[in-house]
Amino acid sequence: MSDLRWECQQNGAIYHTIKSEKLQKQHHLRVVTLERRLYQQVVTQCKDTVALQERLGPNEPCSKDVRVHYSFDCAQQDGNLTSGFRHPLKIAKTQAGFLLHTYNKMWAHAHLDLTSLLAQEMPEMPPPLEKDRVVFFQRVATLYVRYVQIFRRLESVYDQMVHPQKRRILRQLLDGVIGRVLELKNEMVEKECSEYHYMDDIVQDLKLTPADIEIPIPKYFINERTKVLHERGQILSAILDRMGLQTKPKTAVVRPLSLEEAIKLIQVSERARQGRLRAKFMREIRRDEERQRRAKERGTVGADLDQAATRIQKVWKGFIQRKKTRKERDDEMIFIGMALGPQHIQPCPATVAARSTEEHRQHRQGEHEREYQMALVSVKDKLQEVEGPDMRETMKDQIRQWFIECHDLTGTFPEYPDEEDGGSAVIFAEKTPKQLQEELAAQEAEKENAQKSKGKKEKKTDKGKKGKEKGKGEENRNESTNFNQKHVEELIKEEKRKEIESEIRVQVDELMREELKNLRLAVDRDSGTKGKSGKKKKKDKKSGKKKKKEKDLTPDRTIQSLYQELVEQGILKQAEKVTLDEYLGDYSYLGTTLRQTDIEPMPSLSDVRQVVSLYAVLPLGSSVVHEKAPLVKSILLAGPAGVGKKMLVNAICTETGANLFDLSPMNIAGKYPGKNGLQMMLHLVFKVARQLQPSVVWIGEAEKMFYKKVTKDEKELDPKRLKKDLPKILKSIKGEDRVLILGTSKQPFNGDLKPLCKAYNKIILIPRPDYASRYVIWAQLIQKNGGVITSALNLSSLAKISDGYTQGHIMKVVKAVLTERRIDQLAKKPLTGAEYVVHLAKIDPVFKEEEEAFKSWYAKTPLGKKRAMAALGKNEEEVEKGKEKGKGGKEKK
Repeated sequence: MSDLRWECQQNGAIYHTIKSEKLQKQHHLRVVTLERRLYQQVVTQCKDTVALQERLGPNEPCSKDVRVHYSFDCAQQDGNLTSGFRHPLKIAKTQAGFLLHTYNKMWAHAHLDLTSLLAQEMPEMPPPLEKDRVVFFQRVATLYVRYVQIFRRLESVYDQMVHPQKRRILRQLLDGVIGRVLELKNEMVEKECSEYHYMDDIVQDLKLTPADIEIPIPKYFINERTKVLHERGQILSAILDRMGLQTKPKTAVVRPLSLEEAIKLIQVSERARQGRLRAKFMREIRRDEERQRRAKERGTVGADLDQAATRIQKVWKGFIQRKKTRKERDDEMIFIGMALGPQHIQPCPATVAARSTEEHRQHRQGEHEREYQMALVSVKDKLQEVEGPDMRETMKDQIRQWFIECHDLTGTFPEYPDEEDGGSAVIFAEKTPKQLQEELAAQEAEKENAQKSKGKKEKKTDKGKKGKEKGKGEENRNESTNFNQKHVEELIKEEKRKEIESEIRVQVDELMREELKNLRLAVDRDSGTKGKSGKKKKKDKKSGKKKKKEKDLTPDRTIQSLYQELVEQGILKQAEKVTLDEYLGDYSYLGTTLRQTDIEPMPSLSDVRQVVSLYAVLPLGSSVVHEKAPLVKSILLAGPAGVGKKMLVNAICTETGANLFDLSPMNIAGKYPGKNGLQMMLHLVFKVARQLQPSVVWIGEAEKMFYKKVTKDEKELDPKRLKKDLPKILKSIKGEDRVLILGTSKQPFNGDLKPLCKAYNKIILIPRPDYASRYVIWAQLIQKNGGVITSALNLSSLAKISDGYTQGHIMKVVKAVLTERRIDQLAKKPLTGAEYVVHLAKIDPVFKEEEEAFKSWYAKTPLGKKRAMAALGKNEEEVEKGKEKGKGGKEKK
C-alpha cells in the first residue's frame, strides 16, 4: 500500500488534464478504484448506522472528485481508520470530540427547528382566523409532525448525552416538547372529531416515511428508575413465592430405571423400529405389484432402457434448470433491491459497534451522575464554610438598613414578613443584595454631590453590561478541553449559593425578628400591638381557605404492609414484560384518500399503537408531562376478542414501570364484602397507587359494570359493585397523581352507553388487523417462534386468506403449527401456507355483523356523534340552535 501511495504522490503537481491521461496508463488504477469503492461502502454503512447527515472525519473525503488523486483519500483513511499507530489518549480525545460534536449538533438543529416553530406559532402580527376546518387541521397536523421529529431527535440526544448538567437542561426541553405534542394531538381531536388521524399527504410533502412520525418511548422512563423497579420486583416475587403463586420453570426429574425396566424399554423401542421397517418394505412391495399390474394392462411388460434413460434425463434436466432459474431470479431480486442478500441476514459490524458504543455511553452516564451527586454535597459543604459567614453578615446589614430606612420614612418600624410568605426574601424579591448596596451608595452620593452621582451611575451601568456579557460568555462555554464530559463545578456553585442563601436566611430571620422586637420596645411601644392584630387577621384569612382532607382509613399502617395485603388478595399483580413495539401493525396508507371520498376508514394497528403511547405511556412516564399536558384520567379499549387489549395494558405497565391493579368484576368478587369493605379496598388501592406511582388500575370486562339488567349467572359476582364509586374516584385524581384507570371490553354494546362514556374520558376502538398488518404479523410471529420463511411460503396469500382473523387467532395457529418436531424438520421440509390454513379453518373469525355492531356502537359515543355531524358539515352550535328553535315552536303551539 505504501508503494502504491508513493507512486500516486508522484503526480501531485501535474495538471488535471495531463494527470487523467497518465492515470489511464497506470497499471494500479483498477486496484485503486476497488479500494475507493470499498471505502465508500464502509462510509455509507457507518452513516446509515449512526443515522447522521454529517461527514465523517475532519475533512471531506475526496473520492467523489475524479480529478483529485487517491493519495488524498489514503491520507484521510490514515487519520480515521489506522489510528492504532497513534497514542491511545489522542484516539480517546478524537472519539470523544467527535461524539460530543455529533450530539451537540443534533441538539443545535433541534433548537433551530424549535425556534422557527415558535416564531410560526406566535408571530408578531396575529394571522386572520381560519374558517375552513380542513385548512386549519392541515396547519395543526403539520406542526404536530414537525414537533414529533424534534421529539425523536431530542430523545436520542438525551439518551446518549453524558454530561449530567446538560442532561438536566435537555430533560426540561424534552418534557416541554412532549407536552406540546400532546396539546396538538388534543387540538386535532377536537377539530377533526376523531381519535385517529391520517397524514399521508403531509408525510409525503415533507418527504418523510411513516417511521419518522412514530412516537418514540423515551428510555429514561425505565433507565432512571432501574434500582427502584428492581427492588419492587424483588419484593413482589418474594410475596408471590411465599404464597406459592410464582411460576417457576419446571425442571425435568430423571428417575433411575431398574434393569428389568431398561430391558423392557429397549425391547419395546426395537420392536417398534422393526415394525416400521416391515411396514415400509410391505408398502414398497405393494407399490411394485401395482406398477406391474398397470404395465400388464397397458400391454408393456418391460420398458426400453433408452426410454427409461430419456425419462431420467428429462426429470434431472428439468430439476437442474428450475434450480438455476430460481437462483437467477433470486440474484436479480437482490440486485434490484427487492430482496435481502445473505450478507444482510447477519447484523452489520457497524451496527454491532454502534450498539456497543451506546451501551458504553450509558455506562458512562451512570458514572458521571454518581460523581455529580457527590460533587453537589462536597461543593455545598465548602461554600457553607467559606462563603456562609459573609452571607450571614451581609443579610443582617441589609435588613438593618431596611429597618432604618422605613423608620426614617414612616416614623415606625415595618412589619417583618412571616416565614410562610418567604421571610426577608420578600423584601428583596425585586432587587438583589448588590443592587441594594448600589442604590444605598447612590443615595448617599446624591446628597453630597448630584454631578458625582451621575458619573457613578454611568460607571455602574457599564459594570452591569460587562457582567451580562460575562454571563453570555459562560452560557457559551468552550468545552473543547472537557473530553470526558463531566460536570462543571462553577455551575454547581451558582446553584448551591442560592440554596445556602435560603437556608441562612431562615436563621437570620429568626435573629432579626428578635432584634426588631427589641428596637420596638426601645423606640416605639405601640407598634407591637398593631403587628399582633395584623397577624391574627392573616390567620383568619388562611383558616378560611382550608379544605377538607380525605379520611385516612389506615393511618397506622405502612405502605409496605398495604402493598403486601393487595398482592396477597390478588389485586396487585405482576405485569407481563411486553413492549409496545411488540404490538405489531403497519401504517394505514389510504386513510387520507378514503376520507376525501367521504369514506371513514378503519384505523390500523399502527394508529392504535400511536394513540396508546400518546394517551397512556407518555403522561405516565413523566410527572412534568402529566401535570401540564391535557389530563386523561381513564381510557376504554374496546374491540373484538383477540385484538390485543390485555397486551396493551401490560405494555403500558412495562414501558412506564407502572404497578398493575386488577379491579375486574371477576377478580374482586367475594373480596372485601359490604360497603365498608368496598371503601377499604378502594382506599388501599388508590393510596398505594398514589404513593408508588405511576400506576394502572385495570378493569376488565368494563361493560359489566354498566349492565342494565344483570343476568342470573352473574348476580353472585355483583359486577355493578364499582358503578357508584367510580365517578368519585375519577374526581379525586389530580394532575400530580400519575394514576390511570384503564378499562377493556369485548362487548361494550351490552352496557349502558351514557354512564360508560361519562366514566371513560377516551374511548379507543381497536379493529381487526387489515391486510398490511396481517402480513407483518404473520412474518414476525413465524420468525419469532422458530420458523423460517422461504419461497415455498406465500405470505401475501396467507395474509389475504386470514382476513377477519385477529392477532390472537394468528398467534394460536402459529404455535399449533410450529411444534418442536416441525421446527426440526424445517431443513428438509420448508413451511407452506396449507399447514396454516388447516388450523385457521377450525377457528371462527370476526364476522361482518360483529364489526358493524362495534361501528354502530362507536357512532353513538359523544366523539362518534361529533364526527357524524362534522361529516355532514354541521357544528355543535348549529345543532343546539336547531334544538332550541324546536323547543320554542312547541311551546308556542
